[in-house]
Amino acid sequence: MSWGQFAWVAGLCAVTIFASRVAPLFLLKGRSLPPRLAAALDAIPPAAFAALVANDLFDVGAFRAADWRAFIPWIAAAPVAVVALRTRSLLWCIVTGVGCYGALLLA
Repeated sequence: MSWGQFAWVAGLCAVTIFASRVAPLFLLKGRSLPPRLAAALDAIPPAAFAALVANDLFDVGAFRAADWRAFIPWIAAAPVAVVALRTRSLLWCIVTGVGCYGALLLA
C-alpha cells in the first residue's frame, strides 16, 4: 500500500469516526430523545454483553471434547446469573464471571 492510499484510508476512517461519534453529540445537544428511542438505546449495552457471553457459551467444538473443562463457561455463568438478578450491575457481573472462570481454570 502506498502512502497515498494509506492517507485516503486514514482520512476516510477519520470522517467515519467523526460522523458516527462526534456529529451526533453536536446535533442532539440540548434536545431530548423520544421515550421509545431512549428505551431502545438503553438496551444496547446489555445486548452487546449478552452477545459476547453467548459466543463463549455456545461453542459447538467444546462439547465434542466430552471433557468437564468444556463446561467451565456454563459453570461460571450460573453465579453470574444470580449476581445479575440480585444486583443488576454489569460491573459485579463481570467481576463475578472473571473470578469464577479463573478459579475454575486453576482447578
